Amino acid sequence: MLAGTPSPETTATGVPRPGGAGLLGTHTVSRVGYGAMQLPRLANDRATAVALVRRAIELGVDHVDTAQFYGSGLVNELLREALRPGDDVLIVSKVGAEATSEGPHPFRLAQRPEQLRAGVEANLATLGIEQIPIVNLRRAAHGPGLRAEGDQAVSLDDQLAVMTELRDEGKIGAIGLSSMSVDEVRQALPAGIACVQNAYSLVARGDEELLALCAAEGIAFVPYFPLGGAVPGLPKVTAEEPVRAAAEAIGCTPSQVGLAWLLHHDPHVLLIPGTATVDHLEANVAAGSVTLDAATLAALDAVPSREANFQRG
Repeated sequence: MLAGTPSPETTATGVPRPGGAGLLGTHTVSRVGYGAMQLPRLANDRATAVALVRRAIELGVDHVDTAQFYGSGLVNELLREALRPGDDVLIVSKVGAEATSEGPHPFRLAQRPEQLRAGVEANLATLGIEQIPIVNLRRAAHGPGLRAEGDQAVSLDDQLAVMTELRDEGKIGAIGLSSMSVDEVRQALPAGIACVQNAYSLVARGDEELLALCAAEGIAFVPYFPLGGAVPGLPKVTAEEPVRAAAEAIGCTPSQVGLAWLLHHDPHVLLIPGTATVDHLEANVAAGSVTLDAATLAALDAVPSREANFQRG
């Protein structure tokens, strides 16, 4: 499952790259990948879940985002079943949370260094691999979601220390960051950072400074909630009239316009839209072929960025 050296034009299986090629750490990947967070919706139909992942590979996806706390390990198990060595798919996982059946959220924070290490070990076990190519450290002080309190309020330096140890031990290949402020990312740069995942979209561009920092440092920027609307308080891209007008003019969907805008906005942006249906997967991948001319881009760029009003857990 580890990525090798596929060509810039095609994946290891010879499929043209949706969205073209991007750099994720030292790996060349298709700029449109797949986020596996929604696979637990298919928990009662594993064959369909596996077929969905296989279809993503057929479409040129070779970057898959996962986490042990997605479905209490179920997503990793499905990926282990679906992916084959010849696919050369780059697996990116994350730590900083753990699954729970208690409370309103399906996971709780797990920020302490020993919890980060345990999270990496659990990912290795369910994925069935000896090294996770990239592991994102999910913090809890920026963007939507839970906030760290009590013993979960851990210093970033202490977290990076254990992540560096895990990299030195060969259990992870590279370190990524998730849900972090621009100042936190600057603080982490000496550790060597492959990618940053933050909530970001056409209508929620509060991390523009962070995106510029990633571009300057050669770090991949991987927006989650790329269409907004996924959590209360997050503005929805497809509700914007310029987005809908562009979709009608081009002959695609508003969602595809929102994804295409991200790809056009900065070459360091890589997408990991998630879904549990084949039709939606195919539409997301097809967004990599949507061309936005200068006038359309100007109209979309003029859409105001709205500060999100997140409801905290």
